[in-house]
Amino acid sequence: MAWSTTKCLGEHSLASYADAGSRRFLALFLIALFRVKTVNLSDLSTGFMGKAKTESNYKRLQRFLREFDLDYYVLAKLVIAMMEIPEPWVLSIDRTEWKFGRKIFNILTLGVVYQGVAFPLLWWMLDKKGNSDTQERVELLEEFVKLFCEHKIAYVSADREFLGHDWLTYLLSQPMMPFRIRIRESELLSDKKHSLAVRIIFSHLKIGQMELLKRKRFLWGHGVYVGALRLEDNSLLTVIAPSYTSTLIDDYGQRWSIETLFGIFKSRGFNLEDTHLIDSERLSRLFALLTIALCWAYRTGQWLSTQRPITIKKHGRKAKSVFRYGFDYLRRILFNLEQYEVDFYQTLQFLSCT
Repeated sequence: MAWSTTKCLGEHSLASYADAGSRRFLALFLIALFRVKTVNLSDLSTGFMGKAKTESNYKRLQRFLREFDLDYYVLAKLVIAMMEIPEPWVLSIDRTEWKFGRKIFNILTLGVVYQGVAFPLLWWMLDKKGNSDTQERVELLEEFVKLFCEHKIAYVSADREFLGHDWLTYLLSQPMMPFRIRIRESELLSDKKHSLAVRIIFSHLKIGQMELLKRKRFLWGHGVYVGALRLEDNSLLTVIAPSYTSTLIDDYGQRWSIETLFGIFKSRGFNLEDTHLIDSERLSRLFALLTIALCWAYRTGQWLSTQRPITIKKHGRKAKSVFRYGFDYLRRILFNLEQYEVDFYQTLQFLSCT
């Protein structure tokens, strides 16, 4: 077959920042990843194209993840360019954590939400288990501001883990960073006369009912606007924001896009938890490669949807996600390249920012 794996990444993409050898290997990596559906290096080495032995491919994988010089800031900007994400952006911040033996994997991630998926822009490998602290979150957002200060942000959404006096102080000091953050039912809200727990203030809500307080309440001395929704399990979804908005609860719902991302990186796509990498920098490089693969699959799924729309089932939901549509299609053509050579070249354009 007359095609080169180096063409898998166009000259106006991440490949333009790597040498020829790295470009070729990156292309081979992506093809192998879609073919074997796992980041386990032993399995990946069997999915490489070419005449090299599996043992040689395994060593090349190890060397690549150990030595590849990746500019994460360039990658963040390329994600935005590849996905053509319109402004203002909704950001979602969260962690994903799992364990392999005694090793704890804990990745703090900031993504930009687009069509139900949070595409990762920045991430930190936390060398500990459990929650991130305020300083780690602040530094992550400071990196984002430094990179994208000229862009408009709708808001950043986060779950109950991302709370605290200092964290809230920081967010309120950032005019470009409005927020939608869930708070616990036990938190005390004050009207400067009385302080009541969230669960008491909204105790009258029935399942499915929502209420938005028109006046500010004070949380740890900071004035915020509050809204709540009674969920099916009778718990409260309570969200705070720096200004009143009628869409507060729906806005917070965008946070789940980062859970979709973690699902794609794990069991519903690339099986990140199969990795045995314990070095933080190597794991970060792997996370970056999965980000590129995600963009490729999603853009491919978008294109396919314009050719053959995804089937809508009787309950009104799509038969498969846009990511899965592109993911399955790429797997099929990468297993049968000679038969689908034209289709393969069609998908390559989605790895270019032109």
